[in-house]
Amino acid sequence: MMATDWSRLEQAVKANEAHGSIGVSAISPCGERWEVQGKTRFPAASTVKIPIMIEIYRGIDRGELAIDDTYIVRSADKAPGSGVLQHMHAGLQLSLGDLLYLMMSISDNTATNILIDMAGMDRINATMQDLGMAASTLGRPMRGRLAIEGEEENWATPNDYTAVVKALIDEQAASPAACQAMLTTLTLQQNHRRIGRYVPASKSYRWGSKTGSNTGITNDVGFVQSPAGTMIIALYSQGIGDAVTSEIALSDIAEAAMQATGII
Repeated sequence: MMATDWSRLEQAVKANEAHGSIGVSAISPCGERWEVQGKTRFPAASTVKIPIMIEIYRGIDRGELAIDDTYIVRSADKAPGSGVLQHMHAGLQLSLGDLLYLMMSISDNTATNILIDMAGMDRINATMQDLGMAASTLGRPMRGRLAIEGEEENWATPNDYTAVVKALIDEQAASPAACQAMLTTLTLQQNHRRIGRYVPASKSYRWGSKTGSNTGITNDVGFVQSPAGTMIIALYSQGIGDAVTSEIALSDIAEAAMQATGII
């Protein structure tokens, strides 16, 4: 098998990195990795919700949780930032499956913090270490902003996050059934403007991701599957323009990665 020609991806990154800092890690269908700043720590924003989801499913595997467990949302649970639960009435009853959907598909911060409390921050970080995410951490709950002085930040490296998506695809992150359920959850991503922008609208293609956004931060982590195989990609950026500009930059890089790896 010929080596992957990553030149298109390299050119796409160079075309955008003059505007700010970009970290990319991509794994081709044949298992080759290409990276730029792959080991650099970026603010994770909501991409950290992937390992939170994994630890919840590990709890389900252990019999400590069930997907149809219910939770009644309290006023004290409501968190600022992305999502809808902060605007809804206290007393709303949701299943664990509902909370996972809200956390992953629309990045609901209230749902996320409820799930962090259920799983335990220490256990989530232990799971991240177990998955080989040595440079990535969950340092605090979601607050709709970057960390301020005296707070821990949530950190991520592109290489750590392609590794965790690969663990899901290889059914190594939890039980096989749990991994397949989590991959399906990633396909419910409602933001199609980053990794998903240029994925062909065909039944032979499948993609999923978890975005992350904050002031000056635009991230996305996920996979694209086609008849040619599966590409895994993690995109992290700081300071490359407003939300529209940065999303276009990430989608251009994702398209170049799909071209380089033969996905499209």
